[in-house]
Amino acid sequence: MRVLIAACVLALGLTGTSPVAPTPAASAASPEKDRILGLLDRARVVDDLGYHPGYDRACDPGACVFGEPWTDDHDGPRGHNGCSTREDVLLLQMSDIEMRWGSRCRIYQARLRDPYTGERMTWRDDGYDIAVDHVYPLARAWHGGAWAWSQRRRVAFANDVRRELLAVSARSNQDKLADGPGEWLPPWRRARCDYVRRYVRVAVAWDLPLTTADADVVRRVARRC
Repeated sequence: MRVLIAACVLALGLTGTSPVAPTPAASAASPEKDRILGLLDRARVVDDLGYHPGYDRACDPGACVFGEPWTDDHDGPRGHNGCSTREDVLLLQMSDIEMRWGSRCRIYQARLRDPYTGERMTWRDDGYDIAVDHVYPLARAWHGGAWAWSQRRRVAFANDVRRELLAVSARSNQDKLADGPGEWLPPWRRARCDYVRRYVRVAVAWDLPLTTADADVVRRVARRC
């Protein structure tokens, strides 16, 4: 009997089988990947965005097609609270915040880890090098359909603190410009899953398109999440 048991154990060892070994499919399961691909299934995909004249971000207050930059006069979350949208984003996304005396909007000291590069920054040392990025760039949104929106909707989009705005280093903001995932990805590889998820989430929420190049890159990134 002992010989029979030993033979069975040896056979299991040689074949490499185990009743509790996880299957490759189970090991490869990724909630983040599923979230990204689920959003992508809901997104509108076009060959290219086309071109529509009239976009201008650097213009006089009251004349910009997306409204005055960082206006508090919008109907979205944190609108009409006395702080600019830029100040709202910094207050929401920076850590270890100390406020300037007597102010509830202006930061004296805070910390930020750039979500695109991983760089660690402080407000006192790097304040001028911290920017707020539109995840889905305004120029891209304009050509992708925002040209046909009402002014009120464009202002709401440009000041969407929940989905569209991200505190980043000025350098990474400048590198990204008006590109989408098809042309640009964060240099910090750990940030790429979060970035493409945010981008597609904004596109779905505001019914803005992805190009086929964007969608191809989003799928490729998602497979590694």
